Amino acid sequence: MGEQDEKNKNLSHLSENQPTTRQVAVFTVVLSFIVSIIGTVLALGVFGPLFGLGEEGGGPLVFNKPGILERIVERVSEPKEIQETILRQDELVVNIVEEASPAVVSVVATKDVPVIERLFIDPFGDDPFFKRFFGDDGSGFQIPQLRQKGTEKREVSSGTGFLVSSEGHVVTNKHVVSDTEAEYTVLFNDGRKKPAKILARDPLHDLAVLKIDGAGYPALRFGDSSRVKTGQSVIAIGNALGEFRNTVSVGVISGLQRSIVAEGGADGPEILQELMQTDAAINPGNSGGPLLTLRGEVVGINTAVARGAENIGFAIPVNKVKRAIESVRVSGKIIYPFLGVRYALITKERAEQEKLGRDYGALLIAGEKEPAVVEGGPAHKAGLKAGDIILEINGERIDPEHALAGLVQKYQVGDEVTLKVFREGKEMEVKVKLEERK
Repeated sequence: MGEQDEKNKNLSHLSENQPTTRQVAVFTVVLSFIVSIIGTVLALGVFGPLFGLGEEGGGPLVFNKPGILERIVERVSEPKEIQETILRQDELVVNIVEEASPAVVSVVATKDVPVIERLFIDPFGDDPFFKRFFGDDGSGFQIPQLRQKGTEKREVSSGTGFLVSSEGHVVTNKHVVSDTEAEYTVLFNDGRKKPAKILARDPLHDLAVLKIDGAGYPALRFGDSSRVKTGQSVIAIGNALGEFRNTVSVGVISGLQRSIVAEGGADGPEILQELMQTDAAINPGNSGGPLLTLRGEVVGINTAVARGAENIGFAIPVNKVKRAIESVRVSGKIIYPFLGVRYALITKERAEQEKLGRDYGALLIAGEKEPAVVEGGPAHKAGLKAGDIILEINGERIDPEHALAGLVQKYQVGDEVTLKVFREGKEMEVKVKLEERK
């Protein structure tokens, strides 16, 4: 046998006694699989209880426990479920907006405004002395002047409103229709226009009710604003900046029972109480638009936005609107019961500082131009005076979450209510007959 044959023999023995490359690869895959199974079992045995995959009570993992594989798959599939949930919510918002938009309208105010023209005049007239320097026609020296040349109708403001009945009743903010000399038009999203009549402006809240001719209009459904919770998702629709009709923004209820001083109305600053706060973007022009839940129900009327802040807007609870609309339908105007007092809600801090004797209630206190008790009003007739603290009305305690004004609005004109009053260290009960707010 030659040298080459000896080398071939050795190679032959090597191939017979050593694994081939393919065998090594197969062995590696099998070994990796076995190791991965062992690792998985050990890992789940350690971390399984954290995911609820072990025995009840956090005991060791039993790999062949019925349903274990299904539960592992369930954990792995959660991101997909979250994506599906987000998708479903997006579709829900889209559907609500499509359903609600036909009932959301722009409220446009127009009025006769002066037409001003600019002209040039010769300030020296026919004076011969100045004509020598500036010419006989005065063209050498003229000054501009403005004068009125008739009037024309122009759009002076716009806001948002929404239909609340098929008969054409529209709700908006009072400050949207505050100009008593203007004419108002309701503009639908499809371009239709309808002249609107102001049925009532709310004397207490920033609300107004309008009426357009016709019937068969789409109307939004009312929800119950007393059931709204902080963190609840909401949708705002409105005529943003008076230009972009039916602009949609989505957010949450970020606060309840807010009180603010709103500016920008024709009658000056206005105190608004018991408002809902939302981070859904509300811009000028959105005023009067609806704030909707994910059920498509109106729970608020967008009314104000905080200056110098991002995404802090306010809405009037819709339960106040329900009463206003019913009052208009019954009496043709918005009627509220009137107690006739000016007050400040007592906090524990104020009670301690001023030693008031009670750390809750409504302290009757005068303002710069307003008395604590309106002369001739129901409270005055019942003998209330400045410095009294009204603690309860018909057994309901008065505190920052339950303001006196809100509790009074639960009753009707002519109702007799019992007030618990704290005066000079003593509590007493006073009966008051509510009258109509003028």
